[in-house]
Amino acid sequence: MNKILNTVWEDVVHPFLQRPKRLQVAALCHRGKGDDKEVLMITSRGTGRWIIPKGWPMRGLDDHEAALQEAWEEAGVRKSAAKPDPIGTYTYDKVQESGWSYPVETLVYSVKVNDLAETFPEMDERDRKWMAPQEAANLVHEEELKAILKQL
Repeated sequence: MNKILNTVWEDVVHPFLQRPKRLQVAALCHRGKGDDKEVLMITSRGTGRWIIPKGWPMRGLDDHEAALQEAWEEAGVRKSAAKPDPIGTYTYDKVQESGWSYPVETLVYSVKVNDLAETFPEMDERDRKWMAPQEAANLVHEEELKAILKQL
């Protein structure tokens, strides 16, 4: 019996638990300089937690372009540019409706915001708010994202 359990563990369960993390892209939207710098935070649709716009990579778009697309859809960010290299990463567990979760690594791209739209695709599903980076860091749950916000 132990041999069967060991085989199941080694061939099925352990590889499943060691799956690579899924990848998302995020936009850390900001405006201002120095002590006047602010970041744009949005609420998640499921829990209402404060987060930054993020989503899955998109076919036909570079990752920083996909982050810009998410910033538009989720926060109404327009006429802005994202730097092509991520400024950091953070990991979180994405919880499914079934209750299962899996790890997601999120690449964070810096987006200097020039304009916000009054209406945008997810405006009825989310709140958005400008806040100081330290305030935002105090509101997010992910330690790595806290660190990125504190470095601004």
